[in-house]
Amino acid sequence: MDSDKIARETKSNGMKDGPIRCILLSEFHAVAGSKISYQVPENFISKEVFDSIRTFIIPKPQLQRCTLTINTLGYKVIGYPVLINHVRYQRNAFYFNLCFVCYSWSRTVQYEAVVKKMSEYLLMMEEETSFLSNPEKNGTICNLLSCILRDLNERQVATIVEGDTTIYLKIGRHKPDPPMVQDHQVPLLCRGFEDTDLDAWDLTTQQVLPFINGINHVARIAVEADVENQLVKSCIQNLVYYGVVQMLPLLKYSNVYMCTRALQKLTRNRNFADECRKYVQLQHADKVDTTRPPSLFNILQLYSQMTHGVTLRSLCQRLCPRDNNIDERKLVSFGLQHNLIRCINKYPIFTGSIPTPKHKLYTGLNSFDEICCKTGLSPSRIEQEIDMDSNVTVIWK
Repeated sequence: MDSDKIARETKSNGMKDGPIRCILLSEFHAVAGSKISYQVPENFISKEVFDSIRTFIIPKPQLQRCTLTINTLGYKVIGYPVLINHVRYQRNAFYFNLCFVCYSWSRTVQYEAVVKKMSEYLLMMEEETSFLSNPEKNGTICNLLSCILRDLNERQVATIVEGDTTIYLKIGRHKPDPPMVQDHQVPLLCRGFEDTDLDAWDLTTQQVLPFINGINHVARIAVEADVENQLVKSCIQNLVYYGVVQMLPLLKYSNVYMCTRALQKLTRNRNFADECRKYVQLQHADKVDTTRPPSLFNILQLYSQMTHGVTLRSLCQRLCPRDNNIDERKLVSFGLQHNLIRCINKYPIFTGSIPTPKHKLYTGLNSFDEICCKTGLSPSRIEQEIDMDSNVTVIWK
């Protein structure tokens, strides 16, 4: 099946994947400036289109060795510009950029690692054998690009063999985009990223990460980080995609939780049980409690009592988890992280005939958490108003 047909079927199915339409290699000529040295298929990118994006194909030195994506004029171009400084070149420098060209609507994140690896390979070959700058290699380069384009589109893998060097290219399987991040959700750093280096992230993420503590909801993070709300949502969604952050429901003592079958894991896996005991252990403000972690019996007792109609507040009043060295907030957090429990949300529905402005959110689609974030009202205030309104019904799900 040809790549255009694949693309048409993919697009009609509402998916975002698409083939590599073209591979091009651009270089900087000392007189002509940025130009296309090779492209397969031939003449796929016109001179007019290239002239409009050439500044981004061979960019300033500050952007060298960075993955760059340009989406314009119906094309999405992914490149990895490279600069080689050496006296053998005119102006003592050689610039090149290997680029994949895709449909403007297609997902390209899965190609980024391949473009980078291939560019690093060409860099090595140029430094060792003048592979790119030697005119005698023209035919070899064209054949190489043609084979890579064909193999990556047909088999998702390609092999480059040049002399004693062999390079394997493989398009990694991408994960689906995570759900849209909501104001009332609480991001929590996954294990291994608690002490992540801020310098490894973009500026927005550097501003947002310090406020991700498993307690702050998204709307609060936006305020405390002084970052526009939608930008924070996009940033956190990106962190979810890469497995750095997971999203939890807002923790409130009026919440109702319910244990799941996964709770059995605590009794069947000793290491997992020990991890839970350490995680939920009560901490003092200045140091970790030096007493032994809470018993598994007390932890299971709390989890097993979580069911319909039982709020976290009533559970704490009855079983007093802190008397048993258990932090109930961490207990809930650990349970949600590992699917030991799930949150049962309340959704108010206006059932009257003439809605007032405050009833607009009572559609059965907005949970209490969402309504709290959108209105700025406390859960107790909303509950009080709903209890006094005979035209509002609450469902739990």
